[in-house]
Amino acid sequence: VQLVESGGGLVQAGGSLRLSCVASGFTDDNYNMGWFRQAPGKEREGISCITRSDGSTYYPDSMKGRFTISSDDTKNTVFLQMNNLTPDDTAVYHCAAYWGSCPPASLAYGMDYWGKGTLVTVSS
Repeated sequence: VQLVESGGGLVQAGGSLRLSCVASGFTDDNYNMGWFRQAPGKEREGISCITRSDGSTYYPDSMKGRFTISSDDTKNTVFLQMNNLTPDDTAVYHCAAYWGSCPPASLAYGMDYWGKGTLVTVSS
């Protein structure tokens, strides 16, 4: 299994970024996907998940409003649209996949597979 993220970079506060993640290597199609992030010296934070079969999504309260997850199942790709970014959003963003329903018991630590991440840096 391989998950490869892209789309990170440097953005000014108030700006937007769209992250992408391509999944490959799954022999069973019944997996769901999500995103979490980790900033230096901070705990991992779950951002969102999406049920691939019907497109339903979940966001913890802390992530509602500025983040939007979507997927393109024909390309095994999941996206994360991030708007109105602040310096507090600076982190490595990881795409993840897991067996089970959305949301999992823990968005941050309940994933079975995750990518190496893409760095998002928000300047003030």
